[in-house]
Amino acid sequence: MDNIKIITSLTDDRSADLISRRHFSLFSLGAIAAATLGQNSAWGATASRSTRGDIAILNGALGHEYQAIAAYQVGAESGLLQKPVLDVAVKFQGHHKAHAEVLAGTIIKLGGTAVITKKTNEDGFPVDQLKTQADVLRFAAGLEKGAASAYLGALPNFHNKDLTRAAGSILGDETMHWAILLNTLGEDPVPGAFIG
Repeated sequence: MDNIKIITSLTDDRSADLISRRHFSLFSLGAIAAATLGQNSAWGATASRSTRGDIAILNGALGHEYQAIAAYQVGAESGLLQKPVLDVAVKFQGHHKAHAEVLAGTIIKLGGTAVITKKTNEDGFPVDQLKTQADVLRFAAGLEKGAASAYLGALPNFHNKDLTRAAGSILGDETMHWAILLNTLGEDPVPGAFIG
């Protein structure tokens, strides 16, 4: 919690200025992040009628988690994040690693084969457009928002309803990440009564 307070205090003075000057650029990065995630966000859109269908949904979620891990790595290695912000980004990456581990284990337990992570250059991240800490945070916020929406869409589609609870738990974590990133950017951390 202290890191979140530190992040907020680091950005309070500069948020309004950054947002007003770079609003278009930041909006574009968020759109790119959502589009990047959109390449695999349909993973939970079809109702499963079997364990095989559940494995397909879980593999789509696992692919997203690998993408999130890679995105936070790009942010961490960018040199653009101040120490307290970097600490929180690494913590969020750790959450995504935990999600991936649980998803992969569940896929294997159900008799499936877990997808593997992409190579670093295959994610199509707009690395050349990440020029400031705010750019990195905007990109991460777009991915987290897309992840929350994708998990929300997947919840009613599991054949095995026990998987719904686990996916709902990950959904909760994704929305917390999104809210903290928005707050750090000086934006409304809860922009609406609903997500999706």
